Amino acid sequence: MKLLAITTGDTDGIGFEVSVKSLARLGPQKDTLFFLFRASSAPKKYLSLLDRKFKRITFNNIFDALTFSKSLQKKATIRELFDINSLESPPEWVQTAARLCHQKKFQGLVTAPLSKELIASLGWKDRGHTEILQRITKVPFIHQGFVGKYFNVVLATSHMPLKNVAGSLSQSRLSSSLQAAQELQTLLSKKRGQKPIALLGLNPHAGEAGLLGNEEQGLLVPFCLSHHLQGPLSPDAAFLEKNWEKFSVYIACYHDQGLIPFKVVHGQNSGVQVSLGLSFPRTSVDHGTAKDIFGKNKANANSMFEALQLALRMARK
Repeated sequence: MKLLAITTGDTDGIGFEVSVKSLARLGPQKDTLFFLFRASSAPKKYLSLLDRKFKRITFNNIFDALTFSKSLQKKATIRELFDINSLESPPEWVQTAARLCHQKKFQGLVTAPLSKELIASLGWKDRGHTEILQRITKVPFIHQGFVGKYFNVVLATSHMPLKNVAGSLSQSRLSSSLQAAQELQTLLSKKRGQKPIALLGLNPHAGEAGLLGNEEQGLLVPFCLSHHLQGPLSPDAAFLEKNWEKFSVYIACYHDQGLIPFKVVHGQNSGVQVSLGLSFPRTSVDHGTAKDIFGKNKANANSMFEALQLALRMARK
């Protein structure tokens, strides 16, 4: 039996809406119990949507729910869903669930959007989910991977000012990025997963042989040669449609270099974020809190649905 935690993000964002819509679409799974973290203010119309598919059992804390769940884990058919009406704040849901995953009490974590402002309001130094996970697991590098219908991306660096990127591209970071890309390859179809990995250049035109920057010649070119990678590719042409089928994964040097093309191409109809380098599956939507449409029943739940599907596949694997 697999236990999967789902955190629903900012209470005034679309996280709860897309989580419930996705669970209702997915329905009960014979080998999985879902634990849904949400606030008491969560709209009841979405709870009723859950009740059409699941037998929802509400607890005020996750530990009581885990204890009770032991009585269900031998049932042939599981319709129960554990509804955690938590008094903690959304970042604390992530922290609690991640600790339980790290302790192997859960077999996976799926997260809805969480604003950096909300994390900062707690006085935490973490900038986002990735940093919370890194603090709890003590893993040196956790890389954000993005699985899409058309192409896939791994970020060598993530939430840092652009001025700090070049100095952060060390051999060890590039090596861990490559390991993350190889991990992501295992989540792809056999045909796609066997294609080469490509590394993007840091500078325009991949440095233009040193005329527009030295990082390629000094670090990225030797790294590609020694690890049989394609690149460094010119970032402004790498994501042209004709290149999508050439590579299994693109490694981007920094956050926006990989995510602007990924989100422009995939929009909200496809795309899942996966944390690479952890000992447990963690997937997430590839979009933000969208507070402007909170409560309007307009949120596209496709990314969350795909995040749940991928987390289930990884947990079973």
